[in-house]
Amino acid sequence: MAPLLTGLLWFSALGCGVMAGVYFAFSGFIMASLAKLPTAEGVAAMQSINRVILASPFMVLFFTTTLSSAAMVVLGIINWGGAGGMALVIAGDVYVIGMFGVTAAFNVPLNTALDAVDPKSHAATDVWHRYLRIWTRWNHLRTVASLLSTGLFIYVIVLFSRS
Repeated sequence: MAPLLTGLLWFSALGCGVMAGVYFAFSGFIMASLAKLPTAEGVAAMQSINRVILASPFMVLFFTTTLSSAAMVVLGIINWGGAGGMALVIAGDVYVIGMFGVTAAFNVPLNTALDAVDPKSHAATDVWHRYLRIWTRWNHLRTVASLLSTGLFIYVIVLFSRS
């Protein structure tokens, strides 16, 4: 395996794994913790998280892992008949669609809607309860997609190490 492919494959596996961990934390306990706060505090906390995350290293990893996973799809297509070709395509597609696509189509619009709400307003209660339910459901999918891609990328690393 070429050094560039090896590095990109390892980056994809590790990046997807880190992202799975972030999403797992939100699904596993962060959202449940925020839900236990009074509505105004929960909304304000999540609004703060959504603003801070945009200027954090998370965004660099978010986009570079998406790009490396998309590159794995292309490499898998090129190597379709070879060892790990199909797994690369599946891993990359699952990540790009299940993490990036879901984020763009569902989580970001929900974040935008939440950001528009005054945490102390009467409307915040309905928006917050809907947000908690729907955003977390989509986040579960991002967690599973990221973890599945991590496992498939590791599978390909193992396949290549045996060749």
